[in-house]
Amino acid sequence: MRTVSIVGGGIGGLVLALELERHGIRSRIYEAAPRLQALGVGINVLPHASAVLAGLGLEEQLTDRAVLTREAAFFNRFGQHIFTEPAGRWAGHEHPQYSIHRGDLHSVLVDAVRRRCGDDAIVTNRRLERVREVGDRVELHFIDDNGDPLDPVVAESVVGCDGIHSVIRRTLHPDEGPARYSGVMMWRGVAAHPRFLSGATMVRAGWLQPGKLVTYPIRNGLPGGLQLVNWVAEIEMPRRGERDWQRRGRLTDFADRFADWRFDWLDVPELLGRSEQILEYPMVDQDPLPFWSRGRLTLLGDAAHPMVPRGSNGAGQAILDAAALARILARADDPAQAFAAYEDERLQVTAAVVRMNRAEPPDAILRTVYERSGDAPVRAMSEIVTEAEAQAITGRYLKVATTRHPAPDTSASLSGAGARERNEESR
Repeated sequence: MRTVSIVGGGIGGLVLALELERHGIRSRIYEAAPRLQALGVGINVLPHASAVLAGLGLEEQLTDRAVLTREAAFFNRFGQHIFTEPAGRWAGHEHPQYSIHRGDLHSVLVDAVRRRCGDDAIVTNRRLERVREVGDRVELHFIDDNGDPLDPVVAESVVGCDGIHSVIRRTLHPDEGPARYSGVMMWRGVAAHPRFLSGATMVRAGWLQPGKLVTYPIRNGLPGGLQLVNWVAEIEMPRRGERDWQRRGRLTDFADRFADWRFDWLDVPELLGRSEQILEYPMVDQDPLPFWSRGRLTLLGDAAHPMVPRGSNGAGQAILDAAALARILARADDPAQAFAAYEDERLQVTAAVVRMNRAEPPDAILRTVYERSGDAPVRAMSEIVTEAEAQAITGRYLKVATTRHPAPDTSASLSGAGARERNEESR
């Protein structure tokens, strides 16, 4: 199998194209947007995923654009310190944790794809409307930005990297039902702001009922010695709006929850007020699927396993998906067999992360402090929670979230009919 059609030019699709090129496999990306733009806000790439990007030769470019996160610090909503743990290289990992603007990461990946795979490797203004298998090929039917149909594309194999509204996921699972709302709304933004704490600290503070804040710097070197700082405000409340990463929000909808969050290390109302644009999003996910693949179709990233953004791990899991799929395709005789083997390796791993993000994300220590302290300032944090307990909570999450290759060797199934048989039996 020498050509792969990728639907979706986000992080997962771009990394897949680069991984396939590294293994000598051609690909073409079909992206719905009329033009590629640097959209979004901040994102974290944990060391298990940044190792993949380093393997693609992108470490220098990412280091130039990102902040290398030194630590994760936890506080209650009164600014009292709970626990700090090192992150990235400061935690002993070979590769860093990148805190970076999503647009900067996307730009690095787009430039690399065009340079290595060719200027025609990314085709824009192709919104997938429907897909169908025809014999040993797949037909992709696209429309343009005006809704006009385009000539169908006949593909050898197709990977759906088309995100939370995936047409390919809906094709494979037409009766899946709506997304699962967690009960939490979040607002996101970025602001030019003076350094706080170490200047490379990810902060998680408060809890969901009164309000929770996640904030971290994502770009250095702004005029006046400022950094670009990402923030996420989370509040437990009835759902507002649909799943749209670019839906505009208003400061007045949530700012009152943080009006008195003025600490000696950060003035939260000032940070929020510096933001030029605010985005609003309901924190939702989907139950893990029973299968991702059928014949010459499979899913990757958010299309396969949308998860609530509680563990800084959505993009990371898409990157790990891409590395695994390219590696398996490189030694496959048949795409259907390769897709089944890829599913064997990655489906249960990512399902565990989806469930862990719901039940016990790394910031679960904030919930513990909130419940034990009665949402009041404390005299001594050690009387509320011990450092060993905090380490155990974050450690359990990392153990699940950083798992890469738990599946047994699949070389036998790739050379025979085993993968195909399992693929059919799971339907």
